[in-house]
Amino acid sequence: MTAPVPTVRVDPPGVKLDDGYQTLITFAADADVDLWEKSVTPPGIEGGDAVETTTMHNEIYRTMNPRSLFTLTDMTTTCAWDPVFYTQALALINVKTTVTVTFPNGDTLAFFGFLKNFTPGELVEGTQPTATVTIVATNQDPTTGVEEAPVLTVAV
Repeated sequence: MTAPVPTVRVDPPGVKLDDGYQTLITFAADADVDLWEKSVTPPGIEGGDAVETTTMHNEIYRTMNPRSLFTLTDMTTTCAWDPVFYTQALALINVKTTVTVTFPNGDTLAFFGFLKNFTPGELVEGTQPTATVTIVATNQDPTTGVEEAPVLTVAV
C-alpha cells in the first residue's frame, strides 16, 4: 500500500437539521410517561480505544488499529416532570424495552435499551422543576438475546 493521499471534501447529499425542536423520546413499555422533553442528547456511536499493534519492529511510529465492535452511547434528556413519574420510573428502571427518538424532521431512531436513572433537579421557587433522565442502549433483543443494531427510519 502507498502513503495516504488527500481527499477533497464534497457537499453532503442529506438535509441538515436546522433546529432541535421538537425531539421526543418514547419508551415502548410506557409510551405516555409524565415527562416533557426540554433538551435531548441522542445516543452517539463510539468505536472505543485503539488497539495498539506496535512491536519491536516499528522504527518511528506506534501503530494502531480500530476495535472491531462499537458502542451506542448513553442518551440523556432534561425534562419537566410530574411527581407521578416516580411510580413510572420504578416500573421502567432497568427494564429492557424499545426506545425511540423522534427527530425534528420526523426521522426516528429505535433501539433496545433501558432507563438507567432519573435524577430530579433542585426545586426552586420561580423556576420550572426539571430532571435528568439517562437511557442505556443494550443493542440486544430482550426476548431473544440476539444482538440488534439500532434502526434509523427516514421520514418520507
